[in-house]
Amino acid sequence: MNTATVRLYNTFTRRKEDLRPLDDGVVRIYSCGPTVYRFAHVGNLRTFMLPDLLRRSLDYLGYRSEQVMNITDVGHLTDDAFDRGEDKMLVAARLEKKAPEEIAAAYTEAFLDDIGRVNIRPAAQYPRATAYVPRMIELIQQLVANGHAYEVGGNVYYDIASFPAYGRLSRNTTDKLMAGARGEPDPRKRHPGDFTLWKAAGQHRTQVWDSPWGPGFPGWHIECSAMSMSIFGDRFDIHTGGADNVFPHHEAEIAQSEAIAGHRVVSLWMHGGLLMLSGTRMAKSAGNFFRITELEEQGFDPLAFRYLALQAKYRAPLNFGTEGLAGADRALHQLREKVAQWSREAGSIDESWDSRFRAALADDLDLPVAMALVADLVRSDVTPGAKAATLIAWDRVLGLDLNRAARERPLPAGASALLAARQKARDARDFARSDELRDQLASLGVTVIDTAEGQRIKP
Repeated sequence: MNTATVRLYNTFTRRKEDLRPLDDGVVRIYSCGPTVYRFAHVGNLRTFMLPDLLRRSLDYLGYRSEQVMNITDVGHLTDDAFDRGEDKMLVAARLEKKAPEEIAAAYTEAFLDDIGRVNIRPAAQYPRATAYVPRMIELIQQLVANGHAYEVGGNVYYDIASFPAYGRLSRNTTDKLMAGARGEPDPRKRHPGDFTLWKAAGQHRTQVWDSPWGPGFPGWHIECSAMSMSIFGDRFDIHTGGADNVFPHHEAEIAQSEAIAGHRVVSLWMHGGLLMLSGTRMAKSAGNFFRITELEEQGFDPLAFRYLALQAKYRAPLNFGTEGLAGADRALHQLREKVAQWSREAGSIDESWDSRFRAALADDLDLPVAMALVADLVRSDVTPGAKAATLIAWDRVLGLDLNRAARERPLPAGASALLAARQKARDARDFARSDELRDQLASLGVTVIDTAEGQRIKP
């Protein structure tokens, strides 16, 4: 298959650019992954959905892709913007009275389970930061040797003045960095904006490695330089992350990697917009977040969140609310029912509609246009069989399990009557009878969840 010309927005240049893989036909993608000290929330999942949609789109358009997503299990400080605070992993370990390794293992497993719930396909590799500490030390030694870093009292800092392009990704200037450096914890830095490559271990630190500068641990930013270049080499195609990674994390990563390689390492930077809750960024630190499992417990299909996310451009902020999620849940259920009905008739992909879908994907992953095409196709006069075939093909990108209703088994004998009787009992506020009927349904293998919109069968 001939690959389509794909144009993607590059945060570094602030414009759309043609994708030109370094290795013909294979797109190598490095994605900033989770810091595994707490559960991921749906805002995190939206960020991780970006490389998933990118890979699915590229695959649909004829490319091959390879994705690496790191797991941060050391070095991410509670205040990375100002290079201070405690390591998030150790804070979680202290609060939960567990070893950092136990914390990392438990939350990594939970992360992989959560991304599966929203049909984010696994990356080819999930390197752990702790496995690459020796490589990080090597890179820091190189940066010190070539004048880009310096050691002060067991800490090693990157000298941002040594890299004139520092700030280009985020459009920060030295003046802005100076203005934002109040309360600087180490006045021995050459410049307040210099960031940590290696941090000296304090007392009672449980994650410590020996280094040429004494016992300590790596900074967060050096981790991705070490992992991405160890796996992909000193040139690769795309780096993804959330909008909150642009500064300081990705700015620092560019300075480190390019100072070592001597040339541009990442061809194209892609960043996903933040998820907002009541106008405020959803964040673990703010405590205003939902896990995907919590939404599922409320009776929502986890893929309703994916459906909702597809309505917005990946670069734009997305406002999240349960009303919008409920609408997405209804729309997804109705779409699956239509696909199940239309699938009873034979048909093939409508090439005219498919070419429009491919054009939307090739134009910087314009999923809102793709979803508008879904709605238009549903209302069109295309034959039912062709509608089903086309939508099922598009679902390779959308990841909404549109063929689920056609695959699901019918309800067991008698379940429909019990569901109707239970709804009648609930309407009459006869909750004892309602609970009795729930137990009867459970004995048939049917799990029922009560929602604000009525009872719902859990798949």
